[in-house]
Amino acid sequence: MTEHVPGTTPPPLWPLPEDRLVQTRHQMMVNGQILSYTATAGTVVIREEAEKASDSTSEGEKARATIFFVAYTRDDVGDLGARPITFAFNGGPGSSSVWLHMGLLGPRRVLMGDAGGVLPPPYRLADNQDTLLGTTDLVFIDPVSTGFSRAVPGESAKPFHGFKKDIESVGDFIRLYTTRYGRWLSPTFLIGESYGTTRAGGLAGYLQDRHGLFLNGIILLSAALNFQTLEFDPGNDLPYILFLPSYAATAFYHQRLSADLQADIRATLAEVETFALGDYALALLRGDTLASAVRADIAARLARYTGLSQAYVEGSNLRIRDDRFVKELLRDRGRTVGRLDSRFVGIDRDHVGERAEHDPSYNAILGPYSAALNAYVRSELGYASDLPYEILSERVYPWSYAQHENAYVDVGETLRQAMSQNPSLRVHIASGYYDVATPYFATEHTLSHMQIDSSLRSNIDLSYYESGHMMYIHGPSKARLCARLEAFMSATKEEG
Repeated sequence: MTEHVPGTTPPPLWPLPEDRLVQTRHQMMVNGQILSYTATAGTVVIREEAEKASDSTSEGEKARATIFFVAYTRDDVGDLGARPITFAFNGGPGSSSVWLHMGLLGPRRVLMGDAGGVLPPPYRLADNQDTLLGTTDLVFIDPVSTGFSRAVPGESAKPFHGFKKDIESVGDFIRLYTTRYGRWLSPTFLIGESYGTTRAGGLAGYLQDRHGLFLNGIILLSAALNFQTLEFDPGNDLPYILFLPSYAATAFYHQRLSADLQADIRATLAEVETFALGDYALALLRGDTLASAVRADIAARLARYTGLSQAYVEGSNLRIRDDRFVKELLRDRGRTVGRLDSRFVGIDRDHVGERAEHDPSYNAILGPYSAALNAYVRSELGYASDLPYEILSERVYPWSYAQHENAYVDVGETLRQAMSQNPSLRVHIASGYYDVATPYFATEHTLSHMQIDSSLRSNIDLSYYESGHMMYIHGPSKARLCARLEAFMSATKEEG
């Protein structure tokens, strides 16, 4: 046993954390052309300035966490300054980047099928013919406590489990990667999905303000920018209005609407949107002063657009929560519909419960993506770890929103400020019609209330898909989305 000599720095209780990286080289055929690329997988140590000298490990910094990432860089590139780089992450909070990595952007993808035809295990991988690697280098980031990312031994992970620290740690990783790999002069993009769009909105401000790192573009999939549009809290009627078109789209998909509404989904949604922002919004605004005859008319029209019974709508006081809708729509068939993707159907223990036991759309994709990632990083990327790869970690809860106490989280304002300070910043937002978690109409509402200067409004581009939250599990939507993103990046780079 080694004794500590008074007046000297005691030895660390654990070995000092070190970066652990593995590089492999690959080739694939895309559109008849060979694409050669290098994959870098592993963990880097995130350090912060030490509060006291005894905490310091090197250069006055203290190790706090190791962040796992997978980066893909194209080999046949001469000038890195002309080559775009994109940092990608998912949401949760608590989600790893596996979904964007293995579902949409990376060179390899999981084969899982789609709604009504999900493939059984064992699962398989294939080359992703729609990968964006032909257009941009890609870096997939797992925030602390997701994937293989962890707080270092002796440090608490709890500080990382919150709105502010999460943005700072991911932003500091982006700064570190940009510096180490010489990418400060590269066109730089972010891609976030779900809560990852909340993170991306915050990062737009943090990267500019803290590190002077100005972005060329931000891509938001299934956006969650203003939580007031998503939280069904007493006294907050906004979500009931903004979720209604997604309910109608779901009823359309499952053929629960009248014949005249089943002809054209876009025409149906346009009619529902007009009702939602018009008569329905006014009815909710009137509250208990709403006349009985008007109330009955609103209930009948809600029933027409949602596929629910008028009695159920009236019993819910004209306010239909998302968790109730997914249980009620197909109750007579003994089925529930998915929240992330309402094309999927599930089975509960009984048919009389108020809410679904599980989200069938999430359960349909969890197994394929988990198996694909765990096999892929070891067999093809050469990175081995006995740690569990946290696909969607429960460890991050409770997630701290301390900076938004007594207020809804709203990064729309942060994004507006970033765009005002950087007028070259462009934003693309993709939404799925069958997403009952982050509805497209809520995104439109947020954008129309950000008070963006008229000169900057054309910097925001929108696209829509006949799929759900993870629109890329639907083959046609995936191909169209990737083509749209490639065009967005190419145009943004040229304008920059």
